[in-house]
Amino acid sequence: MTSYFCITNTNYRMMRNILMICLFMAGMSSCNDNVNTTNGSQGYPISEVPFTSVHVEDQFWSPRFHTHKEVTIPSAFQKCEETGRIDNFKVAGGLQEGVYRGVFPFDDSDVYKIIEGASYLLLIEPDAELEKYIDTIISYIAAAQEPDGYLHTWRTIDPTQPPTTWSGTAQRWSDIGGGHELYNMGHFYEGAVAHYRATGKRTMLDVATKNADLIAETFGPGKIETAPGHQEIEIGLVKLYNVTGEKKYLDLARFFLDMRGQEDIRGSLYGPYSQDHLPVTEQDEAVGHAVRAGYMYTAMADIASLQGDTAYIEALERIWNNVVNKKIYLTGGIGARHAGESFGDNYELPNFTAYNETCAAISNIHWNYRMFLLTGEGKYMDVLERTLYNGMLAGISLTGDHYFYPNPLASDGETPFNMGSCTRSEWFDCSCCPSNNARFLPSVPGYIYAVKDDALFVNLFIGNEADLVIDGKKLTVRQQTEYPWKNIVNITLEPRKSSSFTLLIRIPGWARNEVMPGDLYHYMDQVDGSVMIRVNGEETGYETDQGYAVLEREWKKGDRVEVQFPMEVRRVAAKVKVEADRGKTAIELGPVVYCAEEADQSFDIFKVTGIPEDAAFTRDFNAQLLGGVPVVKTMVPLQADPGAAATMVELSLVPYHLWSNRGVGKMSVWFPAK
Repeated sequence: MTSYFCITNTNYRMMRNILMICLFMAGMSSCNDNVNTTNGSQGYPISEVPFTSVHVEDQFWSPRFHTHKEVTIPSAFQKCEETGRIDNFKVAGGLQEGVYRGVFPFDDSDVYKIIEGASYLLLIEPDAELEKYIDTIISYIAAAQEPDGYLHTWRTIDPTQPPTTWSGTAQRWSDIGGGHELYNMGHFYEGAVAHYRATGKRTMLDVATKNADLIAETFGPGKIETAPGHQEIEIGLVKLYNVTGEKKYLDLARFFLDMRGQEDIRGSLYGPYSQDHLPVTEQDEAVGHAVRAGYMYTAMADIASLQGDTAYIEALERIWNNVVNKKIYLTGGIGARHAGESFGDNYELPNFTAYNETCAAISNIHWNYRMFLLTGEGKYMDVLERTLYNGMLAGISLTGDHYFYPNPLASDGETPFNMGSCTRSEWFDCSCCPSNNARFLPSVPGYIYAVKDDALFVNLFIGNEADLVIDGKKLTVRQQTEYPWKNIVNITLEPRKSSSFTLLIRIPGWARNEVMPGDLYHYMDQVDGSVMIRVNGEETGYETDQGYAVLEREWKKGDRVEVQFPMEVRRVAAKVKVEADRGKTAIELGPVVYCAEEADQSFDIFKVTGIPEDAAFTRDFNAQLLGGVPVVKTMVPLQADPGAAATMVELSLVPYHLWSNRGVGKMSVWFPAK
């Protein structure tokens, strides 16, 4: 199924540009079909720079992207074949005999998400064999679609009796709260838009619009007036609207959001679990299923950007403040409870039993990025970066084919927290997290830059070369860095001709003695928070605005900006209201949270009695360990037996996102503070 595209960087960029021109021409030639091919963030005051314009060459990220293409996407498709997820479309479409294979009514969505991720790969590097394979799957999906546009293999295979009672009766739309007919379609729309933009083909997009037309005819004022149990279709509908210009898709997304909490219209509500206890504009606390919440907040931001809805924005700000001040883990994970995969009460942040679903981390990234696009405030990118390097990356192994569903901050090496396992698994019956990772990782380059008028935002520090346009002028920008392990970032600017614009470089919260926005966590040791910036070798002063260093000048080809952050090993403490972390400390280096794994110690990590206040830390880069990481070490007291005198031992710590790549063992992020 896989073949890998080996070309030089020059040829790669040339072919990518040809592809984007072809896409543009495809969009022009299909104007009568009301389709446009623009990537980006329609409606937002700040525009993303599409990841297709950003070519990453980075010691940290490039190996992960390579593994994603070579291993993650192929193995995810293979799992969908092995588990019947793809065969279900063939059976529903009459292409082969059989029954529904699977456990859940949302299994279709895994295929859609992997197609989305694979389409992103096609946007970056054309691959004829991969494209052909995707086309084949799309043909199965098209066959499975019923004549009026309905698409849900769970019901279509046997309309008289779904496989289990999960989705209520056999009737369409009989269980909007749990049947996932609408949730599935949200992921389908996102995959269809990605596929269209990658290939210019309408095969998947036409299936999507036919289904969306059916749903628009079925739901709305005076029709079925309810809200989906699991939010997601709202995001997909907005993407369909952005591509097709069909306003009814945007109106339907808004309708679904505004139906939440409307007891007088609907009669009964799903309750807090589905964020359906109050109208969305009246909510001020993150409650219920964390993934559903993150998707809802993402869709609210999309609609607020397009419609200028201040009530949506005000609600989002209230909820965001609740999360960063009371409900987010140090790793950027959200969702404390296994029960309901949900947020807990304020300050309820247990470590051993933390849920922190990988999907929730991805939804948290989507939400925070949109908050940045709305406001231009660096605090949202601070949360995004922390979640990216910790809570999200922990969800996938270095080999690219083993996954965490929950992401606890401590493990005893015995409790099977990961859907029956106490290490990563190849797949799950409910495989929303592996398939979500498959679609998310290729999009990371799109978070590096953003533009607004005559300003360029540098949000993430990843080695790359990007071609973009600022205030109508073409610009190539290059980053060279060994971030997150080293503290220096070099940015080279190459405008086609000298031009004046503002360069906004995010100063991460960790470099300003701020763990995260809000007061939930703080550093126990302060560092000189000054960030040195040199332009063409000369140190320069700068003002800061909303978390960004502001550099305004006329930029010439070859101008070089060097940024040096104060990166030291830091001790973190949580607010005393967080019972699980009271009297404890965690260790960070830059944006990366560290942990102790059993594999690196000759003693029981849970018998360490504390990390001393005056602990000295060393960091040594080990190129042979876990793909190459700085190992942080310090001396700590160990009490091997009750009543015995403590002895000093050397504690080794590695990045949290890499834990459990060496088998089952104990792990902890937090340790007693002495």
